[in-house]
Amino acid sequence: MLKRLLAALWLLGLALATSYPLVVTDDLGRKVTIPAEPKRIVVMLPSATETICALGACDKIVATDNYSNWPEAVKKLPKAGGLYDPNVELIVSLKPDLVIASKYGKLVDRLEKVGIPAYAVKTETFEDIFETARKLGRLLNREAQAEALVARIQSEVYALESKAAKAKTRPTVYYEIDATPYTVGPNSFIGVLIQKARGENIVPPELGLFPKISPEFVVEKNPEVIILGDAPYGVNLEALKKRPGWDRIRAVREVRVCELTKAETDVVHRPGPRVPEGLRVLIRCIHPEVLK
Repeated sequence: MLKRLLAALWLLGLALATSYPLVVTDDLGRKVTIPAEPKRIVVMLPSATETICALGACDKIVATDNYSNWPEAVKKLPKAGGLYDPNVELIVSLKPDLVIASKYGKLVDRLEKVGIPAYAVKTETFEDIFETARKLGRLLNREAQAEALVARIQSEVYALESKAAKAKTRPTVYYEIDATPYTVGPNSFIGVLIQKARGENIVPPELGLFPKISPEFVVEKNPEVIILGDAPYGVNLEALKKRPGWDRIRAVREVRVCELTKAETDVVHRPGPRVPEGLRVLIRCIHPEVLK
């Protein structure tokens, strides 16, 4: 059985082998030409770093953004800044044949001017996770690995979703990204995970994927559960009690406030191969009884 599976994957790899030079359209709508299979890659967002490593191409990465910290191997790589403060000089000095960057910021434009191929990605919805994995798989001649990764993520998510479905209630949930407050809409990837964890997001879809809201909105909606993605930065239950009116919110009164650790925030906020771990975190916050 194992031999047949390995043979099938080998044949799939042959069928899906990428041909170069490759001309693709990135998530900014730009045409990007990749002359040959990339050997030296700079990755400027953590979810893409994790995805590329999950595709078996971690050894191709020569630098990452400041926040990529998983898997362990990427921690020792040179760090080339963040979304709005990229170290372009360092990136150029590393002579990459491909840079993977966010569609936000101006990095891809700056690299285009110096002749370095840069591919912009946008991973904001749940389906984007799988599309991005497939796109990166094609860029890196790892299409078979991308399909296997997608199948693995979907299988693990389904297993956890099935556990959450055993819960008898669907409490209303407010997820805080930061104390601005920024939150998550139901059509964002985190919003979909909240739904799969059998929670009901208090944010309506018309507000967008990652909207800024007013604190009064949360008081009005009176959520039964609050999840603090900004807990690693000092926001906690006691801090919520000091916000005007928040001491009357049901989640605060009944102490159903989930303060995430930095490691938990990483897996929830990164739309990549560890999405099942992020879902598990949300289920623990909303329905811990189903994980026992």
